[in-house]
Formats: sequence, structure tokens, C-alpha cells
Amino acid sequence: MSASESGASGASDLGFIHVFERATADDAPTLLLLHGTGGDERDLLGLGRLLAPGAALLSPRGQVSEQGMARFFRRLAEGVFDLDDLRQRTHQLADFVAQAATAYGFDPARVVAVGFSNGANIAASLLLLRPATLAGAILFHAMVPLEPATPPDLRGKRILVSAGQTDPLISAAETERLAALLRDCGASVEQRWQPGGHTLTQAEALAAREWLAGQTW
Repeated sequence: MSASESGASGASDLGFIHVFERATADDAPTLLLLHGTGGDERDLLGLGRLLAPGAALLSPRGQVSEQGMARFFRRLAEGVFDLDDLRQRTHQLADFVAQAATAYGFDPARVVAVGFSNGANIAASLLLLRPATLAGAILFHAMVPLEPATPPDLRGKRILVSAGQTDPLISAAETERLAALLRDCGASVEQRWQPGGHTLTQAEALAAREWLAGQTW
């Protein structure tokens, strides 16, 4: 068993430093865990185990450094994204997931992204630019990352958009715009509002676990 398979992080020939934990339940999906700004490949492992006990966990570290903090793509200012970099990084991440599926033997058709903030934004970008990468997603505190020139076909994708009612970084209108964009592309989208700001709370995580348990992947 390699270091990454056992849960230790390290450099990988798949292109991303990452952690992979194999599934212990036959019917479980693979959760693609995508951390927020300043996180790393270990940040969301506990969340993944809480959301779907027995699921495989694939958790990469973002490759962009912003003042020493890891991110999945560059931004020009708070809430202003470098769209060229976002597109490039989205395709790199999609390729990583495909290569990891081959390397670790999980079903590439049963990958569900779980992202927080910056990680949720690139998960939304995966849905919009490389939709075949994901069966669905849980987007915690996400924005609209971009609007593709050609809307993707997201029929059959199941998505939870979870947001804070008093999030100082993401307005309610922005959350509604993201949900509407995904619905317009054919996805089945459920929106849930949580009290609080730009933090992921235990109550929010438990609500997401309940939603995930009600899905069939």
C-alpha cells in the first residue's frame, strides 16, 4: 500500500499532492474532497468520513499558493477570479480525478465532490466545464465561478448548495444565482440555508449527511 493510499500525504505522479482512502462499503461512492483557501489534503477527511462512512475519499491539495495559503485557482481580488487560470486548473483537476480512478480502481462514474469555499467554487467549475467528472456535488459556501459559453448538460446530476444566512463573503443573491445556473443546465439542485457566516458548522455538515444518505449514486 502506498503512502497516499494509507492516508499519508506526499508527492504524487498523478500531479497533485493528495490522500486517498479506499472504500470499506461496496455501495459507497468516492468523495472528492476540496478544501478552502489555506487548507490542505487533510482538512476535509473527517468531514468525508462523517458524510459517508465507508466511502472512498480522494483529497487533493490545491496547487496555487496565495501568500503561502493553498488554493485551487488564482484570484485577482476577493470574489474576483482569474478565469483563464480557473479554466486551466479545472481541466487539470478533472484529469487528476480520471487518472486517480485508474490508479486506485474506483468507479469514475460515481464521484461526488464535497467542497468548501474555494474548493466548492472549483467543484462548481468542474460541473460547468467537465461535467462527466462528477455524479453530483455538495457545495458549501460557493459562488458562481464562471458562466460557460455553452451550457453543459447536467441532467442526472444531484447537487446540494449549502450557504450561510449571514455569510459576509457570499451574498444570498449570489447563492441563488449559482443554484439557478445549475438548475438551468438540468441539474437537480437542493438549497439549504444555515445560520451563521462563512464557516462550515457541525449542523451544516449533519444536514449534508442527511441529504447524501438520501441519494443513490
